[in-house]
Amino acid sequence: MGSLPRVSVVSGARRAVPGAPLPSHLARLDCSDSTALVYSDETGTARVTYAQLAARTNALARALASRARGTGANQDGDFVVAVCMQPTHNTVMALLACWKAGAAYVPMEPSFPQQRINHILQDAQPVLVIYDDRCNPKMFAATGVPSVSFEELAMEASGLSAETLNPMEMLADSRVDSIAIVLYTSGSTGVPKGVRLPYSAICNRLWWQFHIFPFTETEATCVWKTALTFVDSVCEIWGPLLHGRSLLILSRETTRDPQKLVRVLAENQIQRLVLVPTLLRSILMYLSLNRSERPLQNLKLWVCSGETLSKELAAQFFQYFGDHSGYKLANFYGSTEVMGDVTYYVLENTAQLDNHNTIPIGSPLDNCEVYLLDEEMHPARESEVGEVWVAGANLACGYVGGQAPDKFCDNPHATSADYGRLYRTGDFGMLQKGVILYAGRTDSQIKIRGHRVDLQEVERAVAAVNGVEKAVVLCYGLATGNPEILAFVTIEPNAKLGSHHIEAALKNALTSYMIPQVIMIDTIPLLVNGKVDRQALLKMYENTNNNDDSEIPLDIDYSGVDSDSMDKARVLFETVGEVLGRAARGALSVRAGFYELGGNSLNSIYTITRLRDKGYYIEISDFLEAANLGEVLSKLSTSPDCQGTNQPKFTAEPMRDEHKDDVIDMIVTSFYEKAELEQFLRHEIETRDYAHCISACWAALLQARLSVVLRDDSGTPVAVALNFDARDEPEIELTGGLAKIMAFLEFVEGSVRDTMLPEGKGTILHSFMMATAEHLNARENVAAIRALEHATMRVAREKRFLGVFTTNTSPLTQQLGTDVLGFQTLLDYQINQYVDENGAGIFGEAPDDMRAIVCWKTVE
Repeated sequence: MGSLPRVSVVSGARRAVPGAPLPSHLARLDCSDSTALVYSDETGTARVTYAQLAARTNALARALASRARGTGANQDGDFVVAVCMQPTHNTVMALLACWKAGAAYVPMEPSFPQQRINHILQDAQPVLVIYDDRCNPKMFAATGVPSVSFEELAMEASGLSAETLNPMEMLADSRVDSIAIVLYTSGSTGVPKGVRLPYSAICNRLWWQFHIFPFTETEATCVWKTALTFVDSVCEIWGPLLHGRSLLILSRETTRDPQKLVRVLAENQIQRLVLVPTLLRSILMYLSLNRSERPLQNLKLWVCSGETLSKELAAQFFQYFGDHSGYKLANFYGSTEVMGDVTYYVLENTAQLDNHNTIPIGSPLDNCEVYLLDEEMHPARESEVGEVWVAGANLACGYVGGQAPDKFCDNPHATSADYGRLYRTGDFGMLQKGVILYAGRTDSQIKIRGHRVDLQEVERAVAAVNGVEKAVVLCYGLATGNPEILAFVTIEPNAKLGSHHIEAALKNALTSYMIPQVIMIDTIPLLVNGKVDRQALLKMYENTNNNDDSEIPLDIDYSGVDSDSMDKARVLFETVGEVLGRAARGALSVRAGFYELGGNSLNSIYTITRLRDKGYYIEISDFLEAANLGEVLSKLSTSPDCQGTNQPKFTAEPMRDEHKDDVIDMIVTSFYEKAELEQFLRHEIETRDYAHCISACWAALLQARLSVVLRDDSGTPVAVALNFDARDEPEIELTGGLAKIMAFLEFVEGSVRDTMLPEGKGTILHSFMMATAEHLNARENVAAIRALEHATMRVAREKRFLGVFTTNTSPLTQQLGTDVLGFQTLLDYQINQYVDENGAGIFGEAPDDMRAIVCWKTVE
């Protein structure tokens, strides 16, 4: 008999967890003189012992309960206290005092927008708000919730008993199933929902951590670096304190600066760190600058969560730290609704990267189960994709007010009452070799070049084309940042229909960015349950699309090519075929347009550079403006000195005061109308904001004498490059969306500039804005950008700078910079990962392939 197929239900170990609220577990340290909290700022360093922590929080809890007594519980029966404070030792004491008073805490950032603060206070209905000196109490007045500053609460507590509270003094009984924390998620709908986390979920997560990743005898200090509003902060704060370690509280400025962060971690001999992969990449980049120094020898456990951990980044980690050297890189998966983490996978050497196509999200934590279910809630078989559902001790009690009840439901597969509830994550996963691999989101909406596309809408349009029997529309390459929409189609019997006919018909129903690549197949593969085997379709596409460069993946029509140009045509058509692959829409011929075939500005530059590798040259502007491949062929040359035909001529000159109005006009049309970042903040930006920005720094720009204006042959200014000495830039006060964009650019540039580039004034020329006139066509625009780059490099050379430093967010200028102008990429940052100082993902709608490239070119 054959063995039964394994189904995708994975259980963590069953392990007993001490059942009590966290203050009860902390009580054993109440008399300890060991340091519990350490916080430093410009005024000095504060140290709080465990004995002081216990006494002060007992008194604070009495003062808190006294203020809130008589106020009823919220709609869920919870007593909640909002804490709106920056991370300091006082913040931790405020949180613990909430617990000791019998309340849960809901954290808010002082920098939150007023609208978000109002929503949280109205939704959570806290009995009190505790705030620090960063907050204006008027922020809370509109909702009617009483508030008190921490300093005022501490004054009230100074005359109260420091003994442990008795139950009569507390706002409510504190039990292991009581709500301990309410954390507000961003929410896919844009409306934050409050996640109600009980003590039992926190304890289960922490005691698993203590078992799998125990503190070492030499691990005296741990760090709290994650914002209080994120679930990772829970384990960062309370894990070390429950084990008597010192908690070093880091400022956000330290966390954002790899140089400062590495120094603090090294000085305090930190042995574990939780971080997102983006921060890990920045730290590795900084460490690689001086490999002879090994500042983080003690930091053995690195935990990544919150983003996808790529194999490439993991390989960089072990390349720096070495294999079999005791360093661990853990990949945690989860969400706030499951206490942040519900599965984990630990890497200890590079060889493990070969075990799977992607880094697994791993296996469940203790007392948790993960189910990969199909649409009918049946477990998928091993190696089949299913939707990820979670049961067990890590689950939240739901959302404030019982919102989104469909996210939590009864578990039809429960084997015991401990697994009686299920949480729907909204993710797909696959069980392979005993561990779970992440397989994307269940949401049918994806982002293509900044546009949100509903795949179901595309599928309906494809199915509606006459002659189409069945259509399945999928997205390929989303995880790699290069998404493609694919339509797998079967045709009705006797229908004479080709893929290009279908794509042409779709132009009447869909916008251009929604039109899929149509792939004709004989039959739609199905799973044993009759559902479409989506992974088989994607694998089919992947296998047929991964051709060697030597293969010609498309039909090529050489008609219309004269015999003298045949060799050149072969190189051109084969190169275009290599770049576009099977994504190309149509046969290659002199009549086919590059963009109609599926090309874009980015892969046009790639095509040009590959042609150069083969000994054929064409000006970028000539390629971009060519109506079809025939025109490209006519301008293709074997001479590297070829300047193309009728190239625009510009004259560069130092920027002067008389240029101001023209410069402002060019900045407005280039940035407000066309720039990549501005599209996400258009509602917060006005054209006069740019005029204010330029006016504010105009005198400094003229004084620096580093900026350049281009004039055309009629003497009209048509382009400008605004440049500063990177170590001598003026401070400019900006507001609204433009201030947010400048803050983002400083975020991506700051750590690179301050850790990877030469020090001192007169060393780095910062090219921070380039703009062109609105009337320039595509060809003239590219030529002007190149002329500006060359003029800026000339200025840098004449002024004896060591190099030019800039950031590009346009794929076209990125490709120009790296492949044509020779800039070196220092940081490649995924824009939609950015979270501003208010905790907002202001570019969250950006596609994964939208990047900010920070680059550098040495003056030769």
